[in-house]
Amino acid sequence: MSPEVTGFLLVLAAGLSTGVGSGFVFSNKLISLASRPFLAGSLGFSAGVMVYVSFAEILQKGVGAFETASEQYAIIYATLSFFLGVVFMVACDKAVHTLEHASYQRGGEAKLVMEEGKDGGCCEVKPAAVDEWVARANKELANEVNHESETEAFFCGKSKSNLTGLRSRGSPTRGDRNNGDDEEVAIEEASIQVATSPKGKVLGGGEGQSLKVSSHDRALVRMGLATALSIAIHNFPEGLATYIATVDDPAVGLTLAVAIAIHNIPEGLCVSIPIYYATGDRKKAFLWGLLSGITEPIGALFGWAVLSNSMSEVAYGIMFSAVAGMMVIITMKELIPTAHRYDSKDAVVTNAFIAGMGVMALSLCLFVV
Repeated sequence: MSPEVTGFLLVLAAGLSTGVGSGFVFSNKLISLASRPFLAGSLGFSAGVMVYVSFAEILQKGVGAFETASEQYAIIYATLSFFLGVVFMVACDKAVHTLEHASYQRGGEAKLVMEEGKDGGCCEVKPAAVDEWVARANKELANEVNHESETEAFFCGKSKSNLTGLRSRGSPTRGDRNNGDDEEVAIEEASIQVATSPKGKVLGGGEGQSLKVSSHDRALVRMGLATALSIAIHNFPEGLATYIATVDDPAVGLTLAVAIAIHNIPEGLCVSIPIYYATGDRKKAFLWGLLSGITEPIGALFGWAVLSNSMSEVAYGIMFSAVAGMMVIITMKELIPTAHRYDSKDAVVTNAFIAGMGVMALSLCLFVV
């Protein structure tokens, strides 16, 4: 398999990993596991990998390309290209957040979604909302267990009474059979009550009532869609970086793809879970989470279009260095702040960040030996 095909497949897998995270909505058990430490740790680990590989590998490729082109000031050109990538991503981020805030202010829902005066990072979900969905999922799990126990007790009780009746009366009469039909209807009604939820969907946590769409629900939908937009913006350079790294060195590309996949999982669930709790539609929530990663393979296609043409070493140097800058600013402005927001006491973020750098460093060393 050619490095180009390998690169595209790795990028596709990393991009689709948002679907793994968004798939959490199909299981209350998985939602209950999506706690603040889980989000903070996975984002911190990925941040460590991305920062290390950007400085130790991708930026060095840019410097090397400028040196190959016999540029006397290779390090200066690489540095300028690096900050060009930083400025580009900051401009994109500013444009996205301007659109988001304008949208929230029109709906009057900004305070329900974001912490006042702060950008949402790569995940617009506030820590309190994470605690809320974990508690809600645990409650629904408890309700499911209770419903199963009640249903089992109901059937066992009926079976026991039927056996007693058979022993005392022999075969059932027409009236007995009619009573049995009534019991079946009662069982069906009980099953329907178990399945009814606040949104009219099978959620397992409702009281059987139908609620109108509230401003909080609209805020949840906006929260999920804002996260999807933010993820889509920074997935493009991630896809580009993974592709060019794989074409240059498949081993490095694989490690980078794994790191991106790890942080795409919590990002996917940050898209899908708010939408699910607002709409009660698991499939719609899953699809939005999955689509948020689609720009990653688009970035790979852009890389293929560029690399497939004959380019000078200077152009390669600019591209490698700029991508390194994009990756670093994404990490510093999106991943790390978001991780710390979910882990204000820094119980896991720093350790996860160091672990990510260590894994990336070990991978690079092993591939050289």
